Amino acid sequence: MTISLSKGQRIDLTKTNPGLTKVIVGLGWDTNKYNGGSDFDLDASAFMLYADGKAKGVDDFVFYNNPKTPNGSVVHTGDNRTGEGDGDDEQIIMDFSLVPANVERVGITVTIHDAQARSQNFGQVSNAFVRIVDESNGREVLRYDLGEDFSIETAVVICELYRQGSDWKFQAIGSGFSGGLAALCKNYGLDAN
Repeated sequence: MTISLSKGQRIDLTKTNPGLTKVIVGLGWDTNKYNGGSDFDLDASAFMLYADGKAKGVDDFVFYNNPKTPNGSVVHTGDNRTGEGDGDDEQIIMDFSLVPANVERVGITVTIHDAQARSQNFGQVSNAFVRIVDESNGREVLRYDLGEDFSIETAVVICELYRQGSDWKFQAIGSGFSGGLAALCKNYGLDAN
């Protein structure tokens, strides 16, 4: 049975799902009827965060152009440039057993590629969700639907997976940013350039 979460909720992942070590973070979205002449290209990213809540360098930032961490603990499966079709539009695979001990959280985000040039924002995106799937058997463990109505935001921190002792937990965040990827990187201590 899938657990549906709302903004701000936290839930245990590994304690309530013994043996859960590798998950698929599936992200999906639709665009509403608005058509500005350009496809919406939404991009999922993962930020490896340390005790201070910041990433330390480019190796801590996983996205379509840097598809995995050096040790393979977090892997981006590829860029979907249109978001067409049902189900997950992009996926990030995370192996809890390989995440370096000094990484305390992994922030999962979605940004709109070239949002400013294309005059696009999350107010034009609907049915956005994240789901956690047990990689070993394909079972959906939880789902968080971003029911929030965003307006001018071009980047969203969807959720964070975080370590508590030897267990991993999930927090539904749904926090929007204006300024796209650059603003998100700055939030997490990186220079987007």
